[in-house]
Amino acid sequence: MTQRRCARAAVFSAGSWGTAVAKILSDAGTSVIVHARRGEIAEAINTHHRNPGYFPDIELPAALTATTDPAAALDGADFLVLSIPAQTLRTNLAAWAPQIGPGTVIVSLMKGVEQSSHLRASQIITEVTGVSPDRVAVLSGPNLAREIMDGQPAAATVACPDEDAARRFQKACHTPYFRPYTSTDVTGCELGGAVKNVIALAVGIASGMGLGDNATAMLITRGLAETTRLAVAMGAHPATLAGLSGLGDLVATCSSPLSRNRTFGTQLGRGLSVEAATSATRQTTEGVKSAEAILALAHAHDVEMPITDVISDLLHEKVTLDQAAAALMQRPPKPEL
Repeated sequence: MTQRRCARAAVFSAGSWGTAVAKILSDAGTSVIVHARRGEIAEAINTHHRNPGYFPDIELPAALTATTDPAAALDGADFLVLSIPAQTLRTNLAAWAPQIGPGTVIVSLMKGVEQSSHLRASQIITEVTGVSPDRVAVLSGPNLAREIMDGQPAAATVACPDEDAARRFQKACHTPYFRPYTSTDVTGCELGGAVKNVIALAVGIASGMGLGDNATAMLITRGLAETTRLAVAMGAHPATLAGLSGLGDLVATCSSPLSRNRTFGTQLGRGLSVEAATSATRQTTEGVKSAEAILALAHAHDVEMPITDVISDLLHEKVTLDQAAAALMQRPPKPEL
């Protein structure tokens, strides 16, 4: 009997979340190669089984390898897993597209909306590569990279219009500590992942201002409401926003000190400027980059998103912290639903 070969995944790139997903895939028995921009990172992964740029204290699976050559990484890949900043996706993907195989499923880990076009990652992928939407999947959920690297339990949603492709990637990343579910609602999963970053900024700001747990709960709850309004207006199923890629991701990102968006917001709430908070954070904070694009989508679909509106104004220094808090509390009273 011919033994079936294991699935092969190319993970671009070697940042915190890309490294965590590469570890998940390898632990699930998938053959994994990571594309790293920096030669020293690829060498460290291959020689010492560690990523010194993000998790120097965590040993990676010995079978996991790395390269700086995108063509070598993509050779024979069943899955191309993309974990790069949403705002650089278009340029990078255009360079990699010629090496993507005709049967490769492209999996997006990105949680942002492109500033210039207001497109989600899956839409950019199909536009740049020309692949069918059935070959584009999204992995999204309450997944803090550090906890996953430590082997702590987590779950996520794999969304793809092609249910078979979703199930294949589900199998490729299912481990004792990581439980993936499947869905066909790509729009809902992507918008849940993108908007929650903006809401986490608001929660962080409230925490930095010392506004208390009541304010946090209010922002999470009303943040979910405005996220759901936008997603449904764009064709998503409301149940998706009550699931792992909606409420689950929102709670984790708004609650954990490991969340870079919440941390960025906390620094703003303590009085740092956007520029100073950016320097202090060092890593990409998708909520800062995507807030204005998300608000543009809301306007295009005639959807009210007051929290996103205020955060966008604050990031562009149109309002002060006190004015932002007052703007949310002084909105006209109305029925909750």
